[in-house]
Amino acid sequence: MSTYVFSDVHGHRAPLERALERISPAEDDRFFCLGDMIDRGPDPIGVLRTVRALPNVRVLMGNHEDLMISCLNHPRDPLATMNWGINGGAATSDGLANMDLDEANELVDWVRGLPRWEQAVVGERRYLLVHAGVRLSLPAPESWDDESAAAYLDAQDGEDLSWIREEFWGSPRGLSGDDGSGPIVIAGHTPTPYLEHMASSCDRAPVGKDGRARMVRVGGDRWDIDCCAAGGYGLGQVLVLRLEDEEEFYEPVGEGE
Repeated sequence: MSTYVFSDVHGHRAPLERALERISPAEDDRFFCLGDMIDRGPDPIGVLRTVRALPNVRVLMGNHEDLMISCLNHPRDPLATMNWGINGGAATSDGLANMDLDEANELVDWVRGLPRWEQAVVGERRYLLVHAGVRLSLPAPESWDDESAAAYLDAQDGEDLSWIREEFWGSPRGLSGDDGSGPIVIAGHTPTPYLEHMASSCDRAPVGKDGRARMVRVGGDRWDIDCCAAGGYGLGQVLVLRLEDEEEFYEPVGEGE
């Protein structure tokens, strides 16, 4: 069994499917999608369908799914409509409008029920999986297990889990502790090129020699896997990360896809 994590596909179905073809998932593999499946790219509905069909998949609410649900729940609220629209919601809105009504409603209901966090243990390492990050000023447990990690994540503000940025990546310390036994937090939301002016310490430049964004580890225990797919052709990539060996499967966003 392998464990895969990805985030912030933003409607770019074709590179996501190429990455999945390279992986060739087995029935007992498990996937964690950290949100922002929709908006900006050309095929957000295709991404939703692809993600739902993955084996043993757990999917989180990203800030773009949050914007969509807020708009659909309050269709007469001009602020909710504007917020989704200026954040690239037109492709998703048009895609839903062109679907069979029953399927569209089923898809939206599925998104409404998405959680804001997950956790995974691979080998001896615990991972906290969120869309954007956590507020590190909240007291951390003295020891980490399934129960204490769940309590820590439940104590977080849902808005932070989907939207936080500078306060998380800019903190000088994460959750690993002096002995390094604490969890690694994996998040997306913030495209890795932003970290050059935000993060306390990065393990490498967020843009590789090929000119494309790639994942970055901050302080060793905060991993940003938003490889700027929303930026599209030239800079953006979709990354699927395998946790067992930390192998990175990248597929660049092609022109027009």
